[in-house]
Amino acid sequence: MLVALVTLAVLIILMTRTSGLFTPKFHLIAYFDDAGGLRPGAPVRLNGVDIGNVDSVRFLQSHAPTPVQVRMNISSKFLPGLHTDSTAKLTTAGVLGEVYVNIDSGFATGPRPQNDAVLPAKETIDLEDMVVAGQSTLQNIQALINRVNNILTPIEQGRGSIGKLIKDETLYNRLNSTLAELQSVANKVSSGQGTIGKLLNDDTLYVKANNSVDKLNKIMDGIEQGQGTAGKLVKDPSLYNNANQAVAKVNNLMDSVNQGKGALGMMTRDEAFARKLDDTMTRLNSLVTKMDTGQGTAGKLMNDPSLYVNTNQMLVETRNLVSAIRQNPKKYLTIHFRIF
Repeated sequence: MLVALVTLAVLIILMTRTSGLFTPKFHLIAYFDDAGGLRPGAPVRLNGVDIGNVDSVRFLQSHAPTPVQVRMNISSKFLPGLHTDSTAKLTTAGVLGEVYVNIDSGFATGPRPQNDAVLPAKETIDLEDMVVAGQSTLQNIQALINRVNNILTPIEQGRGSIGKLIKDETLYNRLNSTLAELQSVANKVSSGQGTIGKLLNDDTLYVKANNSVDKLNKIMDGIEQGQGTAGKLVKDPSLYNNANQAVAKVNNLMDSVNQGKGALGMMTRDEAFARKLDDTMTRLNSLVTKMDTGQGTAGKLMNDPSLYVNTNQMLVETRNLVSAIRQNPKKYLTIHFRIF
């Protein structure tokens, strides 16, 4: 029985340890704000590989705000893979698995830790916090699903614009007839019927357009070479010189006018001349008014119809006299000579 008990104890120790029974070990310490269900004997892993187990989990009030002390037994053969800036983190094996300590040395570059060295702890996300956050997310998703159901229900019942588009067969029939008409139009266009069909299928338009482009190119070449009126306007500098001289003369004329020189300058600057001109225009307006109303000789000439009638009658009588003279000139052109 004694031998069996010793053998059983050795087997239990071997099964709960990650290294041999007589392998030298050292201790590392990490402090966390919450143990998260970690128990003594839980595995300690280095980047997912078992390197030891948890020796003790204690609560130290004096080490707030991270009062939970986790002391770990580490096999000395894994010491080369550990550094003083390696981080310890509480991790759960799956959703409902046990909590263990995982040491990350992926970006660690510090020296090897000594016995009872304290490793920096990495903040862990509590499962309860994840559940709470997930509940709020699920509530938002449920509210969104309810809204989508409220939108889809009228559509399935054929209500609203979208519902009518999906359920109403009249719209389908109209769309079908419209597509048929469009297909007929497309067939006519493809066969060269109508204006669009001729534009797409008749080469005459292309030939004419090509000829027009060639003519335009010739015209542009001529203009660039200075040929014709447009070419001279573009290339001949004399036009620019003449225009510049004309502008200069106009500027000199405007300067003279502004200075009151010449007749035009006096008209724009001399107030006496302006008054005379205004008086003349007033008299001319009065004269025209009298002529329009038939006053005076000129007014009667312009407005009295008797002058037109008399003139017309005189022309008719003159025409008749000329006609009578042509028919019987002897009657009107007889010459009598008398000698003493």
